[in-house]
Amino acid sequence: MESEQDELPVAAIVGKRLSLEAFRQLSGSLAGYPFVKVVVDRQSRAVHFINHNRYQFHSDYIAEAIMETPREELDKRIDEFNQSVYGSPDRGYYLGTVALHRKGERFFTLETVELDLMDSEMVLDFYHTMRAHLDPVLPFLFKPANHGQEAIAQAQGKERLPRIYSHELHAASDFIALNPGRVRGRVRAFASEKEYRQHRSTLEWYDIIVMERVPDDIPRLSGIVNTQHTTPLSHTNVLAHGWQIPNSVQLGLSDKLCQRQLLDRWVEYAVALDASEVHLEAVDEPPASELVRPAWLVQRIVLEEPETQNVPIAELQELRLTDRFRYGTKAAHLGELTHLLEHGSERLLGFYKIRRPPRASLLPYIGKYLGLNETDAQDLALLSRKAIEFLRQTIRVPRGIALPFALNQEFLEASPKIQQMLGKLKMALELNAREIEPLCLTLMNMIRNLRMSDRMRESIDSMVANNLAGVSSFVVRSSSNAEDLENFSAAGIYESLNHQTTAENIFQSIKEVWASLVSPRSVRLRQEVGISLDDCWMGVIIQEEMPARMGGVLVTTNPLNSNDFRNVYVNVSTHSVDSVVRGVELPLQYVYNTVEGGGRTLSLGSAGQDLENEDKDLLQKLSFAGRLLQSHFSPNYTFSDPVDIEWLIDDEGLVVLQLRPYSK
Repeated sequence: MESEQDELPVAAIVGKRLSLEAFRQLSGSLAGYPFVKVVVDRQSRAVHFINHNRYQFHSDYIAEAIMETPREELDKRIDEFNQSVYGSPDRGYYLGTVALHRKGERFFTLETVELDLMDSEMVLDFYHTMRAHLDPVLPFLFKPANHGQEAIAQAQGKERLPRIYSHELHAASDFIALNPGRVRGRVRAFASEKEYRQHRSTLEWYDIIVMERVPDDIPRLSGIVNTQHTTPLSHTNVLAHGWQIPNSVQLGLSDKLCQRQLLDRWVEYAVALDASEVHLEAVDEPPASELVRPAWLVQRIVLEEPETQNVPIAELQELRLTDRFRYGTKAAHLGELTHLLEHGSERLLGFYKIRRPPRASLLPYIGKYLGLNETDAQDLALLSRKAIEFLRQTIRVPRGIALPFALNQEFLEASPKIQQMLGKLKMALELNAREIEPLCLTLMNMIRNLRMSDRMRESIDSMVANNLAGVSSFVVRSSSNAEDLENFSAAGIYESLNHQTTAENIFQSIKEVWASLVSPRSVRLRQEVGISLDDCWMGVIIQEEMPARMGGVLVTTNPLNSNDFRNVYVNVSTHSVDSVVRGVELPLQYVYNTVEGGGRTLSLGSAGQDLENEDKDLLQKLSFAGRLLQSHFSPNYTFSDPVDIEWLIDDEGLVVLQLRPYSK
């Protein structure tokens, strides 16, 4: 098995105990952990430790070294092979990885792939076979790869099956790469939000902010380091992802910055997915003449021309995607989703139709999940009907109405004082004057305090009464044309208000939403990318508020691994969706496979305990539904652009509150 062309001397170590030195020579690295792929031949009982540099996949090694056949031949029947080694009760091989955890007490873990359906007898056999072939000095723990294996581990005594769960490793991890990247900038560390507020006006675009919890109102910066655990789906981290700046969790960094005298120093900051900690190295401060302005300060964002004349208040279900020019992107997306559930879509299977070498497509997988046999899954018309039936049975959209930009314009133009103040703000923005923030605050208060005309109040009241009769509590949401744009994420910068019960509450909430369009933060972020205040308009959504026992956010990608096409990422709060996106509560975090199915718990967050199986099953349904919705809402025909879905669960099932693009 040796080859002079390879960096390491062997393709695998077979039938021998693996020493630490041999582990080092064979291993690859993932998320900072070295690992070695393993194959156990169940018939011969031979254990194969595979050279990662020579074989990227288990199947490549099995084809060449065991079956003695070209890799390409096995690739032609890869689905059949995967079923035989991951799903069959009489499989010929166990496949997995052994990882070495080196921080604190060193130990090995054994893990299969997430789609492996081995039963408890197989898990125990695999574990004890591997235990006999590893260095006996180090602890060896089974790490469940999916919820089924978690249940198996819980049913076994710890003496019989020593184990460690993903959420335990996550909680103990002092580094998590939230968004990879490399940048040079100045370190700005704040011990508290109060200290941050005192110095926020001194932050520059080249700064790297270091805080326990980075506030939602940060200006656009060059890098973020969280010194406490967070979720990739908080507003701040979604902004960082959209801005494509390095972002990470690094516990204990504040003390290290002091020890290494890096506070307020220029550094090179890098975040890598396969690293075990952040990279921070002091560099010389560049002279002002050599500071290169970032692309987002140079490349201006141009908004599509809105329509603000003679547009009526409308029911959400009447809107389509093209109505974003009149009612804003959120309202248009909810209207499109409602239309989709009623009328179906020819785009639903787009993600599953794409070729994933060596597979011609993923259609057999979605067909299997929807209950079709292999033959019926080839009937695209039938598969499409099953997909829309599944969506109709799985998700609902709250009823609501949408107020157009035209109403916002009518309200603002009715007040000469507001028009005068808008003129002052525009002039201050042109001059980049120091008065921008106080002007914004004054303008917000003027909008809040201006009374709506009787005609406007009556038209809104009439639409609510006719379309939402019987609703006791409402949500009033923002829906601007200056959000969810390519290269401009507006996550969390506009206002939405819950628990509104009376007409007066609703009218005041509408004005709060309108006022948020000129908040200091939203004005500043738009100014940074060249979005003119003249081009920005705010629509408003008034929806029935759904009582929920839990809620959260789903993104149809894995933000911790952009190359992972199978999994979506789900955050759950047993309190509210708002707790997740504002980052004030650490949610339960999951990944769910939308190809073969199955999920895994990544973090228990503040909850301290996992969800019941019934709720995990609902999240699996939500994940497949999210993937179908990604296809329908894709702006192109790669069907690869992920979506961000806010959802909740009530007594009747899953409810989708919002759906928007999520930056890749």
